[in-house]
Amino acid sequence: MHSRRHIATILSVLAIAASFAALDARQADRATALAARIDRIFKAREFDPPRFGPARWLDGGDAYAIVERVRGGTRSEIARYDAATGVRTVMVGAASLVPPGATSPLEIDDYSSTAGRLLIFTNTKRVWRQNTRGDYWVQPGPGAPLRRIDANAPPSSLMFAKLSPDGSRVGYVRANNIYVEAVAGGAPVALTRDGSTTTINGTSDWVYEEELGVRDGFTWSPDGARIAYWQFDTTGVGVFTLIDDTAELYPTVRTFAYPKVGTKNSAVRVGVVGASGGGTTWIRLPGDPREHYVARVEWVDATTLGIQQLNRLQNQNDFYLADVRTGAVRRAFRDRSSTWVEVVEEVRWIDKGRSFLWITERDGWQHVYRVPREGGEGTLVTRFEGDAIDVVGVDARDEWLYVLASPADATQRYLYRSRLDGTGSPARVTPDDQPGTHAYTLAPGGALAFHTYSRFEKPPAVDVVELPSHRVVRTLTDPSAVAAKLAEIGAAPGEFFKIAVDGGVTLDGWMLKPSTFDASRKYPVIVFVYGEPAGQTVTDRWNGSTIMFNRALAGAGYIVVSFDNRGTPAPKGVAWRKVVYGSVGDLSSKEQASAITALGARHPFIDLDRVGVWGWSGGGSSTLNAMFRFPEIYKVGVAVAPVPDQQLYDTIYQERYMGLPSTNAQGYRIGSPITFAEGLRGKLLVVHGSGDDNVHFQGTERLVNRLVELGKPFDFMMYPNRTHAIAEGPGTTAHVYQLIARYFVEHLH
Repeated sequence: MHSRRHIATILSVLAIAASFAALDARQADRATALAARIDRIFKAREFDPPRFGPARWLDGGDAYAIVERVRGGTRSEIARYDAATGVRTVMVGAASLVPPGATSPLEIDDYSSTAGRLLIFTNTKRVWRQNTRGDYWVQPGPGAPLRRIDANAPPSSLMFAKLSPDGSRVGYVRANNIYVEAVAGGAPVALTRDGSTTTINGTSDWVYEEELGVRDGFTWSPDGARIAYWQFDTTGVGVFTLIDDTAELYPTVRTFAYPKVGTKNSAVRVGVVGASGGGTTWIRLPGDPREHYVARVEWVDATTLGIQQLNRLQNQNDFYLADVRTGAVRRAFRDRSSTWVEVVEEVRWIDKGRSFLWITERDGWQHVYRVPREGGEGTLVTRFEGDAIDVVGVDARDEWLYVLASPADATQRYLYRSRLDGTGSPARVTPDDQPGTHAYTLAPGGALAFHTYSRFEKPPAVDVVELPSHRVVRTLTDPSAVAAKLAEIGAAPGEFFKIAVDGGVTLDGWMLKPSTFDASRKYPVIVFVYGEPAGQTVTDRWNGSTIMFNRALAGAGYIVVSFDNRGTPAPKGVAWRKVVYGSVGDLSSKEQASAITALGARHPFIDLDRVGVWGWSGGGSSTLNAMFRFPEIYKVGVAVAPVPDQQLYDTIYQERYMGLPSTNAQGYRIGSPITFAEGLRGKLLVVHGSGDDNVHFQGTERLVNRLVELGKPFDFMMYPNRTHAIAEGPGTTAHVYQLIARYFVEHLH
């Protein structure tokens, strides 16, 4: 017979086993419910708000054009809408989009129209995330037969085709050369002939496309007589290799020039060539072309280019005016900082070309200045203690400047307007009773605008508003069906808060609670993090599928929170944003850890013994820093597509915020999560796509080697041949989020 003590031990073991079985059952139920919710988000797309557009304002500013499906069919047509009345007319019918000899109309991926000529972009193939190649068809006049541009070229081989200002010619890029062809027909004229795998004309190399947004690398002069273009020489730039193990019987290889921090960049110059051919006039920009960036090239008038040139450290942006006839340049403005400066997305000319608008942070805020064409320091236009987040536009008389700003609340965005003569303070145009995030696309002249409004709980709605009254002229989308679905799932509303961290700094944050929240209980908490200079997470706006996923986690019984540490691009002034210069990853991880600790001290329902963290890209790096540097706080983490070692990322992004590794070796060391890998104690899942051309899988492989060397247990998921988005292939997106959710259910309970 068993002794009483032995029997008691058996009963105790059975009780523990039963409790584990019950826990496993609860986990299984939670995982099943989460999986169903994630399928609704990412497969059924039930929470996607209705889309508007893309639409483009037509000249005159009282109507817009949009590509739409023919009612009751699958074919597309281009329609014109009166902005105020909604009266619809067909600009280009589906029947006129059928090429000669074909039976069905072209599928419109993009289009443009000038002087009655129509240019259609179709049959597109992706190059990188933004760039695509395809076929272009031109229609010389309403109802005229369509004609394929460069008909002898291979299918899907043309890029960036644009009609000349008078509509008589089309310029485009093929195989890294620029061509022009008459709309009426005839052989293409090659404007450049030296394009190759290392000489790129009219488009950009990888790093310019990704980090400076340079894709369309040529532009017509206002009179159509010339074309200005970028030329890249990638000779000597490090070549990265991606291996696809799944597409063919044997692995296939793709290579591209990718400059990692501290290595050689492409040499870049700007040329101007006659639209009918001939020699190129090279713009004589100063300095080593491999140690400077040509960030923007824009026509000012028929003989003048405006060019923004950054130095390698990106702490100086010179705006040059170039004479295209001689190549000579004159500096009109210099923006300089001890940290980094921003590129001006579009230099807007006012006062009949006698002045331009420049956005700079030189006075401690991001402000707009009015600068004379001949140069000078300029006149402050946005006179307030706040950031002009973005320039929206200028009114027809050059009297008013419209900008986005939110001086009192960094989580929100509103429309303001300032007098262009610099007198007075900016005045809010967005109504005071509409807190949240507002975006605007002004019509020509600035009397009307497309207006998009959303909040954390409010799906975006789009309407046409009159300015400056902000009177709603017409409603374009109705998100009520999505709002009803949100109410149906019983999602608890999000809460915005402020939290003080070490050093007397106050951070913005938001919190999602379970729908069955009980303040007397303790809940595990998941931190959603980004934390780098490229983006905020704490904004009072509808954040699409990402926020719905975090809501799903909250619905499964977690408190989900997010914080914006210093160094994120919140409109809180230069000191806030640029305190991280030279040490990205260090201060952010400390402030994130301080924030969750302080929040737990404020709210007893937060269980600081059960803290998880997850993020993507820079957020993946922040997750690694959290798990490695503060293991006493973070117990479970999921790092998706992280940068474990900053020296493996590209020149333009990493050097902008960190300087050069040759002069800041210590900053790179303490900012890189891999440096602190020995600190890992919790449960860590690392996720990456092997086809990531942006944040290379190489970095995760090095991290895996380091964790193995240290004898650290961890979990790892590789998605074959997926890019940074990990979205390619049926079911991939839902699978990633199912994986993240399941990991928390299994390990944070």
